Amino acid sequence: MFKLFYVIFMNLFRAPYMIPKMRHQANHPDKYSEKKRYALVCHAITLMKRTGRIHTKVYGEENLPQEGGYIMYPNHQGKYDALGIMITHKSPCSFVMDKVKSKMILVDEIVDLVQAKRLDRNDVRQAITVLNEVAEDVKRGRKYIIFPEGGYTFNNKNQMGPFKAGCFKCALKSKAPIVPVALIDSYKVFNSFTLGQVTTQVHYLKPLFYEEYKNLKTIDIAKVVQARIGEVIDNI
Repeated sequence: MFKLFYVIFMNLFRAPYMIPKMRHQANHPDKYSEKKRYALVCHAITLMKRTGRIHTKVYGEENLPQEGGYIMYPNHQGKYDALGIMITHKSPCSFVMDKVKSKMILVDEIVDLVQAKRLDRNDVRQAITVLNEVAEDVKRGRKYIIFPEGGYTFNNKNQMGPFKAGCFKCALKSKAPIVPVALIDSYKVFNSFTLGQVTTQVHYLKPLFYEEYKNLKTIDIAKVVQARIGEVIDNI
């Protein structure tokens, strides 16, 4: 948490330039392509990484499907998780996040730049609508990040909570590949008491294709994905 405040403080001088630029591009997707907007997000992440002495190693990029849309399901550790994935994911991707948390400054701009989905945890009907929208987007070739744990524990030391089966329904509806993603030490960046240099890891695991999971219940898909991620974490 201390590092988060430090990174914010050290980048305050950039805010008068970066925030309006991000907001302008987010508000004009007709003028700025998805790649252009995604590049701006990655630039902002790079500035944060440099200021906070954050290093992220990536493994398994060859496992990412080369064509079409897919959904990445990572374990959830903290505020850096989606950023760590996006900075290592070369092609544009988006994510689903809590509607309330999405309204924070900078987060709001990033959400709109990548046209992420805001999910209201207190509105089941809205949540279902969001997941259906994700499924339709993925059918059209978009890539998404969905955190099946829903939330995270502060300073969780790479421990996982139970995966919620409901978020796998959009994978079944889209018939798209499921890419398990193992995050290691991501909690140390903004959700621990670490102040010094931090190195995190992003592991893209072999995807589950529709033919492999189409006959499984969502609760069983959740168990398979969590087990694969857990195996990587346990072997680090």
